[in-house]
Amino acid sequence: MSHDKRIAVTLPAGPKLEHTAGLIEWAESVGITDGWFSDAGAPDSLTSIAALAHRIKSLRIGVAVTPVYTRTPAVLAATAEVISQVLPGRFVLGLGSSSQTIMGQWNGIPLDKPLTRVRETATMVRSMLTGAKSDFDLETLYSKGYRQAPCENPPPIYLAALRSKMIEAAAEVGDGVIFNLWPKGALPRMMEHVKLGAERGGKSLEDVEIVNRAMVLVTDDKAMGRDIFRAAFGPYYATPVYNAFLAWAGYEDAAAQIREGWAAKDREKTAAAMSDEMVDEIAIIGTADEVRERIRSDAAGGVHTSIIAPLAGDPESAMRTFEAFTPENFRFD
Repeated sequence: MSHDKRIAVTLPAGPKLEHTAGLIEWAESVGITDGWFSDAGAPDSLTSIAALAHRIKSLRIGVAVTPVYTRTPAVLAATAEVISQVLPGRFVLGLGSSSQTIMGQWNGIPLDKPLTRVRETATMVRSMLTGAKSDFDLETLYSKGYRQAPCENPPPIYLAALRSKMIEAAAEVGDGVIFNLWPKGALPRMMEHVKLGAERGGKSLEDVEIVNRAMVLVTDDKAMGRDIFRAAFGPYYATPVYNAFLAWAGYEDAAAQIREGWAAKDREKTAAAMSDEMVDEIAIIGTADEVRERIRSDAAGGVHTSIIAPLAGDPESAMRTFEAFTPENFRFD
């Protein structure tokens, strides 16, 4: 099965539901096909989707991603079943392990055995959505005797992944793989692991949709854009999971310097570790024509759905970035 190339707006659009509703209505009015929620904290993504569903007329809505530690499989299955009723055939449940900061520091939950926890959660949720009575005594999860009504339109389950083992597991047990914050030179290697995992799950590479959250800024001031990226994502790459990914992707020295700078509470050293070349490998910063060409390049490399996540937080910059990817202004071919 092949997948269409798609552009998505990133959601939520702000702390208020009305902000997000406005962006959804704009995206639908210009012909954008997808909206994908992040789920790091407030506002909560799954309750936002349920609250706004009556105002979503055509968008496919995804979550990239709901952490598997903060909701049990039974809660996830129950929530997904309700959302699938109000968005039949237009909801994608994205699951992932999240990060040490979000789990450990924000929620007080140890990030234990993330690979196993993600696999087991996906397996259990998929089973529960069929209406089967739960009978699981797994390495990280347990559930006996839970049953809910079968889901008439079960959502596909996509899994977030960074490095080889998680990418392969995501392609094996998930319907899609969600990428984030990768250097463009790492994409061929990542796609090789998608292929290996898909084949292990009895699928082909073409059966697995690849979704990517792209950090994009339309601007003539690339230096300013790079500084925004450094300030926003230096802390990300200091966390163990993203630091290890950066090293895996070929930036071992930068990963070590970021780790050392963050441990010393030296933000200048942390930012300095992120060279212009490295930032340009990860972020998509430039004129409208330049950022569109990079999204086309990602699509040619295997990405099906590009979630456009504007780097700048001000509404004017965000809309300028989104507008570069309306069907009127952008085509993949």
